[in-house]
Amino acid sequence: MAVHSVRLPATLAARLERLARNTRRSKSSYIVEALERYLDEREELEMALSRVREPKVEYIDQDEVKRVLSHD
Repeated sequence: MAVHSVRLPATLAARLERLARNTRRSKSSYIVEALERYLDEREELEMALSRVREPKVEYIDQDEVKRVLSHD
């Protein structure tokens, strides 16, 4: 496992310390959990944005979708 150092604002460090102490979990476990969640969300966002930025992709707006679907 890799070791990294991060600088946390005092208020965030205090909250992390309090949570870890109250739950008897390590601060590292909370940092890893938070980072995993953030990266999952960020990777999904970046994938979606890359699709939107694709110049050859054609999109239709919501009104057009409704019009097409209502003619079935």
